[in-house]
Amino acid sequence: MTADELKKLAAARALELVRPGMRLGLGTGSTAKHFVDLLGQRVAAGLDVICVATSEATQAQALALGIRMSSLDETPELDLTVDGADEIDPQLRLIKGGGAAHLREKIVAAASVRMIVIADDSKLVERLGRFPLPIEVVPFGLEATRRAVAAAIAGCGSAGELVLRKRPDGATVVTDNGNYILDAHLGAIAQPEALALALGQVPGVVEHGLFIGLASGAILAGADGLRLLGATG
Repeated sequence: MTADELKKLAAARALELVRPGMRLGLGTGSTAKHFVDLLGQRVAAGLDVICVATSEATQAQALALGIRMSSLDETPELDLTVDGADEIDPQLRLIKGGGAAHLREKIVAAASVRMIVIADDSKLVERLGRFPLPIEVVPFGLEATRRAVAAAIAGCGSAGELVLRKRPDGATVVTDNGNYILDAHLGAIAQPEALALALGQVPGVVEHGLFIGLASGAILAGADGLRLLGATG
């Protein structure tokens, strides 16, 4: 099976957790997109749910499929969020933000009773950090913030290049919230919990891509079938 087919397999398994009347958080990214597509088919067949999107792209996709959408202001408590991940370790700690949506993804996940991660099994790692850690920062004072971020990373026993994310045309990536992304190429993160805390204390950092204590379970699809981590029933 191709990687895309594996992602769809994981999304289909997650859809089995959805019940009529649920309040759902809809993730962002290639795997989450499959989940939204499959959910749209269920909604067209009569399933009644209300959903909150984690990005403008997911919002547009869901509306085009006829899925009933809300906001966290209108629906502040969610039953389940289904989202992808750029990396996941055996303790269900994640790196997210490859799609520059991790701020909204984290807000939605935190408002949910459960968060289920769907991915192909290549995203499972023993230690987080091979995927660059996205750090969303305000444009004002960018260089000062970059230096403070680098110091926070060093203080937690890690090191690596901080790269301002650019689009293919060379323009700076701007998030749905009007911010920039610094990608930290760390290779390995020695102390994920400590780093998450340290980054959160840097003025100018809006949010980082370490998701710790948010995922309830994960559905990982591989050549040998589905692998389930945590509570996925």
